[in-house]
Amino acid sequence: MSRVLPILFNTEMVRAILDGRKTCTRRLVKPQPKSKLCYTFAGSDSDTWGYPNRTAHEIWGEEFKLPNDITEEELSKQWNPPYQTDDILYVRETWQCWRAHRYEATADIRFRAGGDDVRLQFANGNTDSINRLDYDTFVHKWFSHNGEWKPSLFMPKEAARIWLNVTDVRVERLRDITPEQIGREGVEVEYPHVLNGEEKRYAFSTLWNSTIKKSNLNRYGWDANPWVWVIEFERCEKPEGV
Repeated sequence: MSRVLPILFNTEMVRAILDGRKTCTRRLVKPQPKSKLCYTFAGSDSDTWGYPNRTAHEIWGEEFKLPNDITEEELSKQWNPPYQTDDILYVRETWQCWRAHRYEATADIRFRAGGDDVRLQFANGNTDSINRLDYDTFVHKWFSHNGEWKPSLFMPKEAARIWLNVTDVRVERLRDITPEQIGREGVEVEYPHVLNGEEKRYAFSTLWNSTIKKSNLNRYGWDANPWVWVIEFERCEKPEGV
């Protein structure tokens, strides 16, 4: 039986999924594997890195690349991927429960990314079904009394409207991404049909860096070329009984 797991997307990427422009995502491998090599500063007999507070890119320039001394098989054995092929994912997005009807035991969900509202049915009309308890609990916890948006991190499975089936999982360096894969990442550009490969990479690198804290850009940003999990997916219906 497939696992059912949550996955977070920001509002921009939710819109890309709804538009059919996003069919894969890249997530950081944590912790990042460390290179087995040590570097010798030119002209020095030391076998340690000469400038511990500077990156290799700062010393040798942007063309410097860490050797791929860890194979994909080794990485997969040591670092378990967050998702597996055939996993079913429900998308957590920014949302609000903006209307509730206790007599009907329904709650209406609105999404910041737009699209149709979702109505949750907790009981059949005004019956005394045990689901009435689920309704009371849900509305007490999640109702947006002041119209506030709820963070995607706290979206319960019941409120999810987007369901995904994982079709492939692999590991690679971030900057190994191809122009075709950039298109599948949902990067929105004004004139995608006239952009060349380098311009597409720049658009994706800008998007990637916007998701990384500034304090972590030297470790996880585009220039750092970190290891990432590549998760490909397709839209699917909500499984029965979930």
